[in-house]
Amino acid sequence: MKLKTNRIIISSDFNLNFFTIMNNFKYFYILVLSLMFCCFSIHKSNAQSAWTKKKGELFSQISYTTIPNYSEIFNENEFFTSRSITDNTIQLYGEYGLNDNLTLLVNVPFKSIKTGDVIENSTLPLSIVEATETRIGNIQVGLKQNIYKGKFVLSGQLNVEANTSTSNLASGIRTGYNAWTFTPTLNIGKGYSNYYFQGFIGADIRTNSYSSNFRIGGEFGLTSIKKTTLAVFVDVVESFNNGDVVLPITSLETALYINNQEYGSFGLKGLYNFTDNFGVSAGFGGAFFANNVAKQAALSVGLFYKI
Repeated sequence: MKLKTNRIIISSDFNLNFFTIMNNFKYFYILVLSLMFCCFSIHKSNAQSAWTKKKGELFSQISYTTIPNYSEIFNENEFFTSRSITDNTIQLYGEYGLNDNLTLLVNVPFKSIKTGDVIENSTLPLSIVEATETRIGNIQVGLKQNIYKGKFVLSGQLNVEANTSTSNLASGIRTGYNAWTFTPTLNIGKGYSNYYFQGFIGADIRTNSYSSNFRIGGEFGLTSIKKTTLAVFVDVVESFNNGDVVLPITSLETALYINNQEYGSFGLKGLYNFTDNFGVSAGFGGAFFANNVAKQAALSVGLFYKI
C-alpha cells in the first residue's frame, strides 16, 4: 500500500486583517467554526503549554474523545475500510508542580475501539472481523522545566510514552503504538490581560522500527469572556519516513497507530469554570492535510479540577 499526504490549498487571496477580526469577536468565531467544519479529524490536536505549575499546584482532567463510525482513510488513494470503525478514548491527565520551575505530567488513555458493520461501498475486500477491544493505550509521563521567565516564557519538555498498548490481528484493532516514544519539545508562550499565545517545536522519536516525526504547533486563546477560555490551535506532524516496520494488512486497513501517520490539524477548544477549581472542557479537531488517519470528525468533552 503506497501512502502519500493529501492537501487542501487555501488561496493566498484569502487575506484577513487579524486585529480587525479580534476587535469583533463574533466574526472571528464564525470564521473558526466555518473552517473547522470544512475539514476532517486526526487523533491528536493540542498545543503544549509553555507555563509550568507553581510548587504544589495540581491540574487534573478526565476527558472523553470519540471518532465515531468512520470508514474513510486519508492516504494517496483514499479508501474505505471493509467495516465501520469507532474509536473512543477515556483519558486521565494530570500536571503537578514539583517546584516553581519543574512540572510532572501524566497521561493515561483507556481505549475502546470497535470494528462494526460491513461497508458495502468498501474499496477493500472483507479482511477484518467484527470485534470490540477495551484496553489501555500508551501511558505517557513527562517533565517540563522552565528555562526563562521575562517578557515571555520559555520551557523545555520531555515526554516518554510507554509501549503499553495491545493489538488484535483478526480485527486490525490497535490501542496504541507498538513502540516507546520519546518526545522532546521547546515551548514558548506570552500572556496578556485578555489573551495569550503559545507554541512548540519538537519531535516524536519511536523505537521498534517506526518512523520518527517532526512536530510544530501553536495556540491562541481568549480569556476575556467571563469564566471562559476559548482557544484555537494548529498542530503539524510530518514523518521523517525513516522507519521500516512491517505491520499486518489488517492494521493498515484500520489505520490505527500505524507507521508514517501525518497531519496538519487545527480546531477549537474551550474551558468553562463553574468555580475557581472546577470546570468543563470541550473541543473539536479538524485537518487541512493528513496521511494514514481517519477522515472523520473528533469530538472531546471533559471535566477538570485544579488546586
